Amino acid sequence: MAKQLAIITWDAASAQLYASQVRDFFGNQVNTRCYSTQLQPDPVIEPADVYLVSTCAFADRDIGQLLPSRGPVVLSEVRVTRDGLERLLAIPRNTRALLVNLNQPMATETIATLNQLGVTNIQFIPYYPGAPEPSHVPLAITTGERRFVPEWAAEVIDLGPRLLSGSTFLELAHQLKCESALDGPAFKEYLASLAEQSYGIEQMLQRSVQMESLFELFEQALDAGLIGVDGEGMIFACSPKAEDILGLPAQQLLERRAQQALPFLPFAESLSAQKAIHSRLVEIHGNPVSVSIHSFYRGGSSPTTFCVLQRFRDEERRQQKIRRQLLGKGHVTKYTFDSIIGDSPCMVSARQLARRMATSNASILISGESGTGKELFAHAIHAASPRANEPFVAINCAAIPDALLESQLFGYEEGAFTGAKKGGHIGFFEAARSGTLFLDEIEAMSPMLQVKLLRVLQEKEIVRLGGVDVIHVDVRIIAASNVDLNEEVHSGRFRRDLFYRLSVLPLQLPPLRQRGGDVLLLLRRIQEGIGARFELSPATAQLLLRHPWEGNVRELRNCVEYLAYLEKPLIEPEDLPVTLRAAAPHTPAAEPAQAAELRRLAGDRLQSYLFLLEQLAASRSLGRQALEARAAAAGLALSQQNIRTMAAQLEQLGLVSIQKGRSGTCITPRGLELLAELTRNPQF
Repeated sequence: MAKQLAIITWDAASAQLYASQVRDFFGNQVNTRCYSTQLQPDPVIEPADVYLVSTCAFADRDIGQLLPSRGPVVLSEVRVTRDGLERLLAIPRNTRALLVNLNQPMATETIATLNQLGVTNIQFIPYYPGAPEPSHVPLAITTGERRFVPEWAAEVIDLGPRLLSGSTFLELAHQLKCESALDGPAFKEYLASLAEQSYGIEQMLQRSVQMESLFELFEQALDAGLIGVDGEGMIFACSPKAEDILGLPAQQLLERRAQQALPFLPFAESLSAQKAIHSRLVEIHGNPVSVSIHSFYRGGSSPTTFCVLQRFRDEERRQQKIRRQLLGKGHVTKYTFDSIIGDSPCMVSARQLARRMATSNASILISGESGTGKELFAHAIHAASPRANEPFVAINCAAIPDALLESQLFGYEEGAFTGAKKGGHIGFFEAARSGTLFLDEIEAMSPMLQVKLLRVLQEKEIVRLGGVDVIHVDVRIIAASNVDLNEEVHSGRFRRDLFYRLSVLPLQLPPLRQRGGDVLLLLRRIQEGIGARFELSPATAQLLLRHPWEGNVRELRNCVEYLAYLEKPLIEPEDLPVTLRAAAPHTPAAEPAQAAELRRLAGDRLQSYLFLLEQLAASRSLGRQALEARAAAAGLALSQQNIRTMAAQLEQLGLVSIQKGRSGTCITPRGLELLAELTRNPQF
């Protein structure tokens, strides 16, 4: 009877592509049903024997709650072809290119996959429908999504659709009990066509029936030395890398008994106990070598055994690669200091201090109200630190139940508790090893976990739940809190010793209400990000500058999205959200002396000065050429030299700011206040 496979992806095209690939290899042994969470965010999924799920299908939801049964779930891994990879590797180093895909998660995942495959010569910029359009990027790279490539891209490299990885097919074959479907040459040819990564031997040992083809498959997939031993204990294969590690040619080993030819390897121990040996350290020619031995039995026959040899340094690199596979799940920095918008003195000071902190390995405690950008700063600090090429792992301590948080941080061994995954699971400390661990809302951590965290900071060691082995971790901690941790210490809710361990380098972020004109800078940037097109009247801009912004940048983003929904070209005060208008404080009048000074400077050309302020208030910044063109359209005879002189005088009054280079001139909060007052009261 055919097995039932449910394929769940974000877009329908990917689901159909994967279904076609499954039919190619499994034929009528497997029936498929396809679901798209783009078309149906909460699809009604029928029961199946196995569920093949794309990592982008359930970005922020629990997969288990939407599946109708407890059948095994296989997460799809996707690859590009070797030919496509070679095309990318041939591109000159430091080339900038768009990576075009359906949405942001899929673009980010594709970039992470290409980075893991060694494509480090290209600076990828994720591009997808709704993404801001960067300038001066003539090259676009896509995986079968040419329809989303912008028209202005001068060159397009289409790698073709992303294909299911060899390890995904092997996992499907195991879960569907269709291992024999992958025995033929078609699968080997397919595997050879992919730019495939190494994957765990334990999964592979259960998936082939012929020793020779299995060994060839391993040799292609593993970056390690490999020795094959048949059911009679005779060595039937030895890979070139194994020859190099052992210092022996394969001819001296083949058709000899493994226990006699290689007595220093624990074959006898593995076979007598009928259990695998994992990462046993053995000295070979004075060098430490990690040895793993795995045997598999089929139909009562004698076991086929494989021995994996990896030099200790190679093993460390392999472990680091495994941890870096988590990068595809978001454990990578998304922002740099260039992503932090703000010219206010308090923000400039915070950014400069954070840059200096980035060079240190000491723990950082970032404090600030909710929505002030604590995680943004944590990303930027990691990106500017010596650990920038290592993982960045972020976890919100308040979002995870206390019992689960411990297992997430420290990992667990198999059988540590009911529901623990077979084989155990690494924790965030191990995933972030050599990198940065960001602990947001640290004040929510229980007293018991505070003690454990303190020990990790002191000893640089962890022990998994249910385990006894001590694991050394070199992790830089950045913690964040939106409450006063010092008060939490005095009230007894937070450990004093942990507080001082975390706050070696304290960083306080200012709330938005203290950042002056940054409000308008951020508003414009949010506009660009969501594609909103509107301008603010001077009175509206003044209200926004004086709003307390208790929700900080999050509240400002909500406001911008609301205004974009109105689809009005000019936003007046009455167009603002009701909650914002209701919270608007009384606006004090501008200083009469400032208005009088402006009238004195302007003389009979006051309308020209007011025109200049109005144009700057309606735009983020303008250059002299643009202002000259607008003046001509309005019937005002203003040359660029006139505009230069007027702008310099307005800058002396603190009403405008003349930027360096081509950034133009922009109006200041004081200029907006004066313009709004003069508009309301011409006699002022």
